[in-house]
Amino acid sequence: MRVLLAGGGTAGHINPALAIAGFIKQKKPDTEFLFVGNKGGMEETLVPQAGYNMKFIVISGFNRKLSPKGLVDNVKTVKRTITSSIDAKKIINEFKPDICIGTGGYVSGPVIRAAAKLGVKTVIHEQNAYPGITNKMLAKEVDKVMLAVPDAKKHFDKKADFAVTGNPVRSKILTANREEARAKLGVDERPVVLSFGGSLGARKINEGVADLIARSGIDGRYQHIHAYGKYGKWFPDILKEKGCDLEKADNLDIREFINDMDVCMAAADLVICRAGAITLSEIQALGKPAILIPSPNVAENHQYHNAMALVNAGAADIIEEKDLTGRLLMQKADNMLSNPEKLAEYAKNARKTAITDANERIYSVIKGVLGLV
Repeated sequence: MRVLLAGGGTAGHINPALAIAGFIKQKKPDTEFLFVGNKGGMEETLVPQAGYNMKFIVISGFNRKLSPKGLVDNVKTVKRTITSSIDAKKIINEFKPDICIGTGGYVSGPVIRAAAKLGVKTVIHEQNAYPGITNKMLAKEVDKVMLAVPDAKKHFDKKADFAVTGNPVRSKILTANREEARAKLGVDERPVVLSFGGSLGARKINEGVADLIARSGIDGRYQHIHAYGKYGKWFPDILKEKGCDLEKADNLDIREFINDMDVCMAAADLVICRAGAITLSEIQALGKPAILIPSPNVAENHQYHNAMALVNAGAADIIEEKDLTGRLLMQKADNMLSNPEKLAEYAKNARKTAITDANERIYSVIKGVLGLV
């Protein structure tokens, strides 16, 4: 079997493609893979690191700002749209895939469209509750649209053929155990709060959690693990200004990055974070109550829609970034952590919404489209 995967721009599009390829490889080790990515995108590093062959096209989205620079950018985009379609067709004809899988991002547009026109079987996977523009445009042209959440269906053309598969979740997350994780971290029976804003760090989240963390550092009421990210190295100084002595506060674990997310999330009683699709899938799989602070700086405001899918299921609370203050976050955290029944209800509802066999479901769809079932 020959499989071509197209997706990129952010890790949220690339990691699902890598997870899908990894599972197919596990099931059919003789499968040949080719990834197609955008030159200069994150995929240029992540895909070769995972050991897969890769080809590139150059594509960009339209600049919505009415400015001289915006007009110049849009002229370039029109040219790239034409050349990327030609390049995609050439790559497909050379590789001769049995199926092409798109996981979102601008790059998947010309590749999946060219594959469909050439009569190659095509499927796309949408990670978010509110789909990206590329997947919305492709939905009518592909053999199957795979959705992470049922809520996404209402935003697509009704004529598309859907399958709810969920998002691929790392096996380490699925097998993580609360007691083992807490023992590994050396935490006691006090509540454990986990907060993070991504690998680069989110200034608003760092500022928002500072009061909560500083208070715990002073009165010891919660144990708190927080990752401030690459651009948040100023964060420990803020805690110091708020009267928190990190050297004496052994209930605080303040880091730049979290490399053992499976352990930290399994140990947590409450998670405070953004609402990226893959993070939410992990929260659901582990059944963790959460306070979600969606990033407003994402396409189609999709993180807000991701968060609301959990809020509407009674599995999380939301604070929009425009409303975020240290005081409001403390109130919400205290309200949740002082109410074991509410925490248990959130945890139960989160687990109910989880799809933990996403890889199997995706593989089943691929086999179905290829007529291998």
